Amino acid sequence: MKTLIPERMNVYIEEKPLKFLNNGTEMLWWSERDGWGHYYLYGADGTLKNQVDRGEFVAEDLSYVDDKARALIMTASGREDGENPYFMHNYRVNLDGSGIKLLDPGDASHAVMVSDNGKYFVDNSSRVNSAPQSILYDGQGGTNMPLEKVDLTRMIQEGYKFPEPFTVKADDGITDIFGVMYKPFDFDPNKKYPIIEYVYPGPQTESVTQTFSPRQANVALANLGFIVVEVGNRGGNPHRSKWYHTYGYGNLRDYGLADKKVAVEQLAARYPWIDIDRVGITGHSGGGFMSTAAMLVYPDFFKVAVSESGNHENNIYNAPWSEKHNGVKEVTDKDGKTTFEYTIDKNSEIAKNLKGHLLISTGDIDNNVHPGNTLRLADALIKANKRFDFVVLPGQRHAYGPEAEYFSWIRADYFCKYLLGDFDQSVDMWELNREKPQGDHVPPPGTTDGRGGTTTQQQNNGRGGRGGRGGPDN
Repeated sequence: MKTLIPERMNVYIEEKPLKFLNNGTEMLWWSERDGWGHYYLYGADGTLKNQVDRGEFVAEDLSYVDDKARALIMTASGREDGENPYFMHNYRVNLDGSGIKLLDPGDASHAVMVSDNGKYFVDNSSRVNSAPQSILYDGQGGTNMPLEKVDLTRMIQEGYKFPEPFTVKADDGITDIFGVMYKPFDFDPNKKYPIIEYVYPGPQTESVTQTFSPRQANVALANLGFIVVEVGNRGGNPHRSKWYHTYGYGNLRDYGLADKKVAVEQLAARYPWIDIDRVGITGHSGGGFMSTAAMLVYPDFFKVAVSESGNHENNIYNAPWSEKHNGVKEVTDKDGKTTFEYTIDKNSEIAKNLKGHLLISTGDIDNNVHPGNTLRLADALIKANKRFDFVVLPGQRHAYGPEAEYFSWIRADYFCKYLLGDFDQSVDMWELNREKPQGDHVPPPGTTDGRGGTTTQQQNNGRGGRGGRGGPDN
């Protein structure tokens, strides 16, 4: 056995599939060795011939390799000045490293499908605040033919408003981090709105929507009367530099929290209609872990959290993820004996810091993030004599399956209670039944509700009432 291509880094190593070409006499190898992800051309014996692409951007997937023309087509992000660095594009570059060419211009994120012979590709471009479109290009990026552009006329007429991209600085005051803001469709700049962060810390991805997604959950959440934001954090995305990607190495609990906090502070300073005294945070899986950590690390800033299926105890989460991204220390003693030390911060260790309202949840047969993660956090909160809320979804795995919509209303209710002060809730979750109250016990509008008011008064409380929350059609 002989090592042909070695990779060594002081953090974890990312990889992509090795590509053989020229009848197996050459290899294309992807590496972050210069601080950015790029392709390198090797001989079959492991001799480096040249770096194929270079610069402060990240080469992603190979769309097509043309042995005869000695060129490849690849996707990459972050190369075009003035664009969001996460927008993907298609490029052609010669195997000797010369002649890199953008094939699908346009300030948007591009997804491509290349024909089997590499002569054509279909480019689907999209961004959160414009209509998607499809264009057919030739393999040189020259001749093009528009195929389709989505017609949003009816949706706009019905009141849909695009979310708004924004840029703020990370906690270091230097690094740009990118986000998307969702407002209620009836947004009034003269009002004050609570703000909710939807989070996922990474480091394998960021929870910031880049493409047109009108039916996603944060659109619905905002329309209950919130400003909802998705924003990145250092250490949260491999589509930037290796430094950015591995920022959280060795500190998986806390590394992204300061950036999430300072992003809200900057937005509140920029927009007077954001109420910085009413800040919520929510997320699923890694986002569940992060949202709870935010409540415990910054208990005076984050007031309400809904944390779903969080890997709160990464010492019992999947080793390939937590050990990789946190690091394992190899220790060799004077006798040459090697041992491994692994320590990782857990949410349960700081459960005593909780001040605000926290709802945690899990499916009881989650085979990704084991329910033990959430149970250990609950145990620590109980031992710290803290009030909190806990929802278990019987028979559900990580994504909650058919009960996902039910829990989306649990999450909505929780934020409406503790950020809007709206406790208008009957026992029936009638939003799941097309806005029709279930049962004779629900009083008709205008009648006494037993709580000192009328149902009409409750509906006019805070967020426009249940009538403004809607079901699938709203």
